[in-house]
Amino acid sequence: MLTNVAAVLMDGVHPFELGVVCEVFGLDRSDEGLPVYDFAVASAEGPTLRTHAGFTISTPYGLDRLDEADLIVVPAGESYVRRIYPADLLDALRRATDRGARVLSVCSGVFVLGAAGLLDGRRCAVHWRHSDELSRQYPRAVVEPDVLYVDEDPVITSAGTAAGIDACLHIVRKEQGPEVANKIARRMVVPPHRDGGQAQYIDRPLPRSQCDTVGEVLTWMERHLDEEVTVEQLAARAHMSPRTFARRFQQETGTTPYRWILRQRVLLAQRLLEATDETMDAIAWRTGFGTASTLRHQFVRALGTTPQAYRRTFRGPEAAA
Repeated sequence: MLTNVAAVLMDGVHPFELGVVCEVFGLDRSDEGLPVYDFAVASAEGPTLRTHAGFTISTPYGLDRLDEADLIVVPAGESYVRRIYPADLLDALRRATDRGARVLSVCSGVFVLGAAGLLDGRRCAVHWRHSDELSRQYPRAVVEPDVLYVDEDPVITSAGTAAGIDACLHIVRKEQGPEVANKIARRMVVPPHRDGGQAQYIDRPLPRSQCDTVGEVLTWMERHLDEEVTVEQLAARAHMSPRTFARRFQQETGTTPYRWILRQRVLLAQRLLEATDETMDAIAWRTGFGTASTLRHQFVRALGTTPQAYRRTFRGPEAAA
């Protein structure tokens, strides 16, 4: 049973990510029949810590507070991606999982769990901006860059910022049921569960670097996303055989022509959903998907959410009709 929660901080902690944990686990909502957690903020680097926002936090609790916690949360912090972590903190996290406690990271807090060896062989989540770096530093971790959180009990990891809310509510839902999680979510005025994952928030077109021989073809493809083209037709534009073109394309873009076009079509659909009131049929035609049902299928496959939900997220509910 989840009753005792501790958030452990280092210098440079991000106030919002800490605030998320405090909001879910640190408030007394017993007047609504909700559980009250024995919650504390513990420091791994002395009684007074500097936050990322410039103010300080003081706490009487040190790492010994972690020994009694059912759940230990590591919020994000400034330079957490690349720093040396206190050895006694890493030891405390390992001891916690050994005795059956859970650990949860919010955004870059996952790098602390990686340093403790808790990501080895486990799936994990992190803010999409840090996913490549997390894979580089901890190659034995299985990084999933598109999800909001991953539950690999006893290690739970969440993506950037607000995804910490999703992970915290998930733990409450898992331990104390959906009714408790839903009531806490209502008090926080947030959805108890969000559709989709991080993929819908990533602003990252496919790389165009080192496209020495297929660069002109890429430009043409971007301008003709509404057209159906074959590898043979693209190869002819590049004055190559289809086999040579496919090989060069893979070498210079890291993907196949089909996947490249598909990703560019999804990116264009995202821009149209955000910036226009065009119907789904019109967007499907402009992006080369042909029909609204095909657009929906490929959009969900790529981003984990529907075009209607995406438009509602980025433009508001009145634009989702």
